[in-house]
Amino acid sequence: MIKLIVKFLLQLFYRVKIEGLEHFETAGNRVLIVANHTSFLDGLLLAAFLPQRLSFAINTQISQRWYSRLIKPLVNLFIMDPTNPLSLKSLIRYMQTDQRVVIFPEGRITVTGALMKIYNGPGLVADRSGAMVLPVRIDGAQYTPFSRLRGRVRLRWFPKITMKILAPQVIRAPEDVRGRARRKFAGKVLTDIMTDMMYMTGNYERTIMQAVLDAMGTHGRKHKVVEDIERRPLSYRQLLTRAFIVGNKTKNDHQHGEYVGILLPSSVGTVSVFLGLQIYGRVPAMLNFSAGAKGMIAACETAQIKTVYSSRRFVKMGRLEESVEALEKIVNIIYLDDLVPTITLWDKLHGAMNARFAKTAYLNKAKFAKPDDPAVVLFTSGSEGVPKGVVLSHRNILANGVQMSTRIDFNAQDIIFNALPMFHSFGLSAGTLLPLLSGMRAFFYPTPLHYRIVPEMVYEVNATIMFGTNTFLKGYARFAHPYDFYSLRYVFAGAEKLHEDTRRTWSERYGVRIFEGYGATETAPGLTTNTAMDNKNGTVGRLLPGIEYKLLPVPGVEEGGRLVVKGDNVMKGYLLHDTPGVIKSPHTEQGTGWYDTGDIVTVDADGFITINGRAKRFAKIGGEMISLTAVEELASQAWPDKIHAVVSIADDIKGEQLVLMTDQKDPDRKTLLSYAREQGIGELNIPKKILYQKTVPLLGTGKTDYPGVSQIIAKEFSI
Repeated sequence: MIKLIVKFLLQLFYRVKIEGLEHFETAGNRVLIVANHTSFLDGLLLAAFLPQRLSFAINTQISQRWYSRLIKPLVNLFIMDPTNPLSLKSLIRYMQTDQRVVIFPEGRITVTGALMKIYNGPGLVADRSGAMVLPVRIDGAQYTPFSRLRGRVRLRWFPKITMKILAPQVIRAPEDVRGRARRKFAGKVLTDIMTDMMYMTGNYERTIMQAVLDAMGTHGRKHKVVEDIERRPLSYRQLLTRAFIVGNKTKNDHQHGEYVGILLPSSVGTVSVFLGLQIYGRVPAMLNFSAGAKGMIAACETAQIKTVYSSRRFVKMGRLEESVEALEKIVNIIYLDDLVPTITLWDKLHGAMNARFAKTAYLNKAKFAKPDDPAVVLFTSGSEGVPKGVVLSHRNILANGVQMSTRIDFNAQDIIFNALPMFHSFGLSAGTLLPLLSGMRAFFYPTPLHYRIVPEMVYEVNATIMFGTNTFLKGYARFAHPYDFYSLRYVFAGAEKLHEDTRRTWSERYGVRIFEGYGATETAPGLTTNTAMDNKNGTVGRLLPGIEYKLLPVPGVEEGGRLVVKGDNVMKGYLLHDTPGVIKSPHTEQGTGWYDTGDIVTVDADGFITINGRAKRFAKIGGEMISLTAVEELASQAWPDKIHAVVSIADDIKGEQLVLMTDQKDPDRKTLLSYAREQGIGELNIPKKILYQKTVPLLGTGKTDYPGVSQIIAKEFSI
């Protein structure tokens, strides 16, 4: 009777929805029920809505508190003394009598909103007792005053609460694993079960705009979410007002589903344009302005872009006049500077009204938007240097956001400092969209190259999270004051190898750990990352949940293999220059949906990945992918009828640098640079060093002997 009353009241106030109840029955009689711990309501929720009378394993101190007395009439309490090592054995014996026992593996209510440390003990209990593990995700209770998130999230008395029960699983350690190793193994498996549960129950079956609107509902219309160097932070309501205004003013420039170019720096205005296009079902295509005129023109041809939005001020400050002039010959460039004066009072009122009823307005304007529709196009270098369009769907981007949030405790009080350009996959997904969807404030700085200014801005805005490449982080460390990074909780490095001296400098001088990660534009972008709970120097971390992987053998490589991956974050497909506008789905020998990273990696026993090298002939310079084949083609055009070979070597500043070997006598880098500028090719593509070689090594087939080239260059430059 008491259980029915409690269930009725919880249902009345919190509109509790329970999913997957059939898994409770299939789990059998000996079950360890593991749930995330969001609030003081969790015990009542499990006791009221799960069938039968359950047992709760709690420690002695918790059993004496008031909230434990509330659930005592509904459950059996199994009291455990954490100071007594025999308590765990007692619980194992108790479970072996076919009991259904609830335990919170975190051991405490979350104070971050994300999963906290998972203790090894519950995993060992499941292993030793032979019990099935039944994961239960509780969502919504963290927003009640009964949570421990006051000051971190917007609390309200009666949010909707959902409980999702997943399929039962088994934890079985190998028989030859004993003692502490067995306990650690079981704990690791349980941690993965809990992390996978958070991902599998995450909501990524929606569009980006739907996710933004849901985030506004969670954190409040007045919650500040974006800011740039203009220092005028905008709330969700203000940002959406701008987005509706921009979307409405530009809707007649293109058609539904059309790829629309964006040539703008990282700023609040760029976010407004991006969301404005999303509202009306257009697909933003982020143009890489560092690629030069030739690269941008090829990108527009690949995606069949007819309209590009830019800014006269940005073009002038970025010294892009020549590139934009060349681009204007094939596309219609619309400058926001010219658009702003045409915005009338009616436009502003109309935008404000749409933002006030944003969900209804969005549904009316994008009635047929689906999670698998293209959401954005980013561009990456092709095998011959011709840009490939990477088409990411709404599902891809949102799934990757959920994947990252299962491992990293982002919260609405965090401030992300984003100096990465939005044409960079991490700058867009992690630095722009993830904050919008999580209630964090994103501060946009237009360039990561201002090594003196960026540390000062990080200090001024009290940033707590920062992204960068080794090149950028090393540059900031050279000029920063020891106190500039005092507020940072997390610094993530990717795109190129994190050097040990960079890691050490940040740790010793600034007291900040850098967590190295790894990804690709094609994976939206995150694949792996080190975290506060899972960190191993020299690796790029463990794969995020929901990602399958295989290592393909590589001739000549004894350890590791070529990494191919599959998951909801893997791109919708490529746009190729020879078949413009046609999306080519990712495909490997493993089937459709698998993506070949082209990287040779090793995976250790704990799942940490180490990148040994790239199978493809690319170099990463300052975080940008440079095609070595394209650089060779450039040299061939500048010096015809000669043999050229380009390889990359390590560089303390840029991560890697290009070296050209040629049989052109007296090669002059200025000549090559001048020719590249005439062709609209960026300076990053020009080798820093050029070596004259009377005979460039060739294989018997007539192809370039790149190992031979590398050996000569290594000897010449004492590498």
